[in-house]
Amino acid sequence: MLRNLFKSYKLILLYAVSLAALLFLMRWLEFRLLMIDHATELYAAVVAIVFMVLGIWLAKHLSKPKTVLVEKTVYLDQSGSFERNEKALVDLGISKRELEVLELMAQGLSNNEIAERLFVSLNTVKTHASKLFEKLEVSRRTQAVESAKRMGIIPL
Repeated sequence: MLRNLFKSYKLILLYAVSLAALLFLMRWLEFRLLMIDHATELYAAVVAIVFMVLGIWLAKHLSKPKTVLVEKTVYLDQSGSFERNEKALVDLGISKRELEVLELMAQGLSNNEIAERLFVSLNTVKTHASKLFEKLEVSRRTQAVESAKRMGIIPL
């Protein structure tokens, strides 16, 4: 049955295959002519696409956000009452007035406000602050307060 069907449509199949081959040949020639006429533009486009993909890949892999883990010790006052570390005060040589200045710094007061509270001049407060920085081996007020809290000199 298939053989009879093939014989009856033999001419139609021959024409169909011939037309498909001719269409393939024409498309292939069209592509060849396109390549010849626009070869420079096509090569430039291919190079541009390659560099674009490379740039995207590099950007994704080189600019990954770096996660930095910062560990900070948090001291909690468990008992509710504060006991000053007198040994640290003596070892560092911190005077009572310097301790008062340090406690007021820990409250967040400025040098002017500290001077008004202690009834001293601004220069005296600055002198006490610089001596505290030397004794605690720090360079900023926040570092001095943090260091003093860590040593148990002022309450948390």
